[in-house]
Amino acid sequence: MPSPIITVAQMRAWEQASWAAGQTEAAVIRRVGELVARRALRLTRSGDFIAVLAGKGHNGDDARAAREHLTDRRVEVLDVRDPAAALAPLDALLAARPALVIDGLFGIGLDRPLDADWSALISRLNDAHRRVLAVDVPSGLSAETGEPQGAAVRADVTLTLGAPKHGLLQAAAWPFVGRLEVAPDIGLAPAPPGDDVWWTLPEDFADFPPTRPVASHKGTFGHLAIVAGSLGYHGAAVLAARGAQRARPGLITVITTEGAYYPVAGQLQAVMVRPWTNDLKFPGDYSAVLVGPGLAAPDLPAEMKAGLRRLWRDTSVPVVVDASALDWLPMDAVPRHALRVITPHPGEAARLMKASVPHVQANRPNAVRTVSAHFGNTWVVLKGHQTVVGRATGPVFVNGSGNPHLAQGGSGDLLSGYLSGLLAQPALQADPLTAIRYAVWQHGAAADALDERQPNWVIEDLARALGGVRIMDGREEARSEQP
Repeated sequence: MPSPIITVAQMRAWEQASWAAGQTEAAVIRRVGELVARRALRLTRSGDFIAVLAGKGHNGDDARAAREHLTDRRVEVLDVRDPAAALAPLDALLAARPALVIDGLFGIGLDRPLDADWSALISRLNDAHRRVLAVDVPSGLSAETGEPQGAAVRADVTLTLGAPKHGLLQAAAWPFVGRLEVAPDIGLAPAPPGDDVWWTLPEDFADFPPTRPVASHKGTFGHLAIVAGSLGYHGAAVLAARGAQRARPGLITVITTEGAYYPVAGQLQAVMVRPWTNDLKFPGDYSAVLVGPGLAAPDLPAEMKAGLRRLWRDTSVPVVVDASALDWLPMDAVPRHALRVITPHPGEAARLMKASVPHVQANRPNAVRTVSAHFGNTWVVLKGHQTVVGRATGPVFVNGSGNPHLAQGGSGDLLSGYLSGLLAQPALQADPLTAIRYAVWQHGAAADALDERQPNWVIEDLARALGGVRIMDGREEARSEQP
């Protein structure tokens, strides 16, 4: 199940409840050491040199406990109690160019600004530009506010323990946290409830999508209509269609503008393509409709925009709206129980809220709730680093998969197509939140899998990899062969 996003006080209360239930700190430290080592091994290769920086508190104990599990690596632990005295030994370690530094100097209990000596030590580490794995929280960063306490370690990966802490998700924390990962099972009692904001875990999708019935046919899995593509922007329609194909609805039809028809049709085989005409009726035979990718040309038919507004207001089938079409949306009521999804990036969300991008980024879960409320409690996928999924009421989910290489043109088109391809399937419409969260996670997880084996991947590679990550024995595994 997903992990709650909690405050430092809630984490402390969780620990105390665990000790009262009979768990011991020593057992948790041993478990954390194993998990930290497991992640460090994935970040390094046989024979690599790993430097461990261990402070005097439990965070240092966690880092030290990793050493015995770092098999087939050269490991040196620097115990840091006096930062001024530790500068020279740290310089010697960094001069040996470790493949990884494990940061265990400070944990979530830090609640004061660091003095000059500690700041100098952390600056020395940051200036060395070594890959850093932070244990629980980057040292010097407030786990409550996300602000550095004078100085903070700039980690490449932060493995936070038990559950994500509120401050680690703040925009101010992102340069220090790097990639945020969660080790949920560290031996504590069952997690306490948070504030209805949750972190998506890969194991949430161990049984999703469900197995398809043996006696099924194209009609079993729905028919998706994609209204997309215009002169100069035909590639968005193609990518949306290819994303949808990876979700495998029964049928897909792309409806595009006259100027984009030939380049779109010329690149698609199994997908049907037809030009837009003003007499098109929705939903027709379609079980879901996606509108928006590549509809950026200035001379779009006025009836196309009017048709989307009618579709949004009137139809009972799922409607997903992305990209330029977000600006056409009416703030009207929709049919009861009708499924609506919008997928803005922060700039688009700011326009919909009539606010600034920094305002959106300062509290992304709140931005999701606000945008959703403007459009009748629609589902919102707020894209970007740690994509947020939710609506005005109910839980909000933060996604941790993905990496900066998703910042390429066409990435969002693939996501909207894949998401819509899932929602076109009648069997998946009963639980739209899981389908939406899965689409977002899979999109990021496919990018992560590509990054491990092909650093210079492009969006066309992502189109082939999308949908290929599975949860096997509780771990993510990508299919080795991609068509």
